[in-house]
Amino acid sequence: MAAQDFNVLLATDSYKITHYKQYPPNVNKIYSYFECRRKKGSQFSEVVFFGLQYLLKKYLTGQVVTEEKIQEAKLFYQMHFKQSVFDEEGWRKVLEKHDGRLPVRIKAVPEGRIIPRGNVLFTVENTDPEFYWLTNYIETMLVQMWYPITVATISREFKKILAKHLKATSGSLEGLDLKLHDFGYRGVSSQESAALGGAAHLVNFCSTDTVAGLLMAQRYYSCPMAGFSIPAAEHSTIISWGRNREKEAFEQLLDQFSSGPVSVVSDSYDIFNACKHIWGDKLKERVMERSQDSCLVIRPDSGDPAETLIEVLKILEECFGSSLNSVGFKVLPPYLRIIQGDGIDLRSVDEILEKLSDEGWSAENVFFGCGSALLQKLNRDTLSCAFKCSYVESNGKGTDVYKQPVTDPSKGSKRGRLSLRRNSDGFLETIERGAGKPEEVSTRSSLLQPAHFIPSFL
Repeated sequence: MAAQDFNVLLATDSYKITHYKQYPPNVNKIYSYFECRRKKGSQFSEVVFFGLQYLLKKYLTGQVVTEEKIQEAKLFYQMHFKQSVFDEEGWRKVLEKHDGRLPVRIKAVPEGRIIPRGNVLFTVENTDPEFYWLTNYIETMLVQMWYPITVATISREFKKILAKHLKATSGSLEGLDLKLHDFGYRGVSSQESAALGGAAHLVNFCSTDTVAGLLMAQRYYSCPMAGFSIPAAEHSTIISWGRNREKEAFEQLLDQFSSGPVSVVSDSYDIFNACKHIWGDKLKERVMERSQDSCLVIRPDSGDPAETLIEVLKILEECFGSSLNSVGFKVLPPYLRIIQGDGIDLRSVDEILEKLSDEGWSAENVFFGCGSALLQKLNRDTLSCAFKCSYVESNGKGTDVYKQPVTDPSKGSKRGRLSLRRNSDGFLETIERGAGKPEEVSTRSSLLQPAHFIPSFL
């Protein structure tokens, strides 16, 4: 059930308030679709579909139109436009005829599915001919799907890079789901961004500090616990001891969290001194007492990531030793690992792991944390997300419609009613103009299915 304090009548671009006056006479159906347009040269050829269930449950399900909300919108738009353009009569008919529920049908690919760009991801159409204007009225909200889709897609690209290096330098993919930790909570623009982005990352990994994403997965995807974390220090808990007592600060962490993994930021003053003289000398025996299940994770947080990591690994090897894994790469003792969370994006993580490999180190030694590059440094154009009308009906007669700008052919849109299916070669393709078999519009031969709520897939 949608939140009662949310007014869907106000959740649209201003100009859409006037669109009910602009459609052709006798129109009775508007059918539109959402896609991530294919773009030549983009680093992303596929997208991960995620987030629609949240959006529908939170904003569009159940009675979303009431008399109070109609009056609120009427007053607001009168003040906003300085003229009477709000369709009060149309919205009251939604209330009276459909008990305030929106008469629209949404068909979508299953959440979590990986889809090549340029394919339809979901379609929207009105189910009552009186309310043809509703389809694109809710475009504004639905296009915000760009954000969870983009985060889930970027997170998957991280996973592909990490999998490549982990497999090459260890011979297996063990521990891959924990290799990228979400550090992005504080770097996003809002609580909802943290929730959506945080949950989208959890489609690919189960390592996070973004509590909002976990709560969203619980409340909207019925997932009891989608991600995990460990006790960890921040600079305030280290520097509060003073520079001369850094060793005591580190020791406190070992004492307080003796039975499980613990992460300690160690660059407050001198990361190399901390690794060599504190961890590798004064606290060496304490570190060696720990096990794989209670390992110490040292966190550098400044400097050139690759150079710093390589130097830290060399120091730790001198102090604690290393061994060769089954494919001949060096691995620190199981009670000792590193997490790099500064300066991480898709390019840098690949470069770092390449340099570690060149130095003979396995990717097993390192975890990564990522914040803004995962949840914030992206926009709707990252995946060229668009919502376009492709089919209309007037007096019961259907017409395929499209846009085809002469100034930018890449912005051309699809035509007609759409279905998504695998072709004879096994590749997904969008069938336009209703050219697929008629049953593909309504049966499981198309990947587009009526949007319904799934229990959990995270």
